[in-house]
Amino acid sequence: MEWLAEYAMFLAKAATFVVALLLVVAMVSALKERKGRAVGTLSVTRLNDQLDRMTDKLSETILGKAALKVRHKERNAQLKARGKSTDTPKRVYVLNFHGDIKASALENLRHEVTAILEVATAKDEIVVKLESGGGMVHAYGLAASQLTRIREAGVPLTICVDKVAASGGYMMACIADKVLAAPFAMLGSIGVVAQIPNFNKVLKKHDVDYEMLTAGEYKRTLTLFGENTEKGREKFQEDLENIHRLFKAFVAQYRPKLDVAAVATGEVWFGAEALDNALADEISTSDQYISRMIHEADVFEVHYVTRKKLQEKLSGSVSTALDNLLLTWLSRFHNQRFW
Repeated sequence: MEWLAEYAMFLAKAATFVVALLLVVAMVSALKERKGRAVGTLSVTRLNDQLDRMTDKLSETILGKAALKVRHKERNAQLKARGKSTDTPKRVYVLNFHGDIKASALENLRHEVTAILEVATAKDEIVVKLESGGGMVHAYGLAASQLTRIREAGVPLTICVDKVAASGGYMMACIADKVLAAPFAMLGSIGVVAQIPNFNKVLKKHDVDYEMLTAGEYKRTLTLFGENTEKGREKFQEDLENIHRLFKAFVAQYRPKLDVAAVATGEVWFGAEALDNALADEISTSDQYISRMIHEADVFEVHYVTRKKLQEKLSGSVSTALDNLLLTWLSRFHNQRFW
């Protein structure tokens, strides 16, 4: 039994060490919080320089240093000629929006748009690489409002969709002056979906009463545990139809050539099909378009970087895992698709 006592003592020491370490981490975190560090910073990368570095590396390996010197000389001559020009060069600002159900990237987008609009002119252009299958109505409504700020400021807006812009994602994409879609990108799904399980029968089976009190006739329509009524279902469906009408009106406002009635069915279209249905204006990947712009303008990738606290990182990871689990579960009821 002596070994058991020694083992218990070891566990006690280990637990004490872990608790002490956690307390130190908590104290350091609290001190850093008090210093009031900046919430985030703006990261700006000149993509022209990035491409030049990659091309130089490849040219040196394939053609040799002599050819690289010639290339540098030609590039310097071009830069010198541009410097003599009295015209301000066109600037293209590239943003990335990878949307989840909650449109979490909205927080970065709003800061990026605010910063760019302080310096951008009607001669410039903003390109958003957008990837989203949609999500919460209010979240994507606000995300779309950030892009309308660009249109209202008179700065040309281009949206590039390499994979998917559906539902709330397409609500954002339709605001652009020009929508570019990759050959197999999915666009559309102009519809609204909501679903909720109901456990009322299970509760009744086990003689469990559930009471819910409300003030207001439609404060609750469908519930998880209460007995849903036909009147409640009708009101819930009415709300969905109203959101759908608002969605269609929004798309029609920014895509007047689009036959909204024909595409507002909750379906998606791929690449050329999206182009034929006026959901997109051109077939092109974001890489193709940005590479083209690099030869015509100064191109800057802008990203607002937020330094998160440890507890936020942990909670964010858990939240992302739950979102992915929810998507997987819901997809089983939508033929492997959930927009």
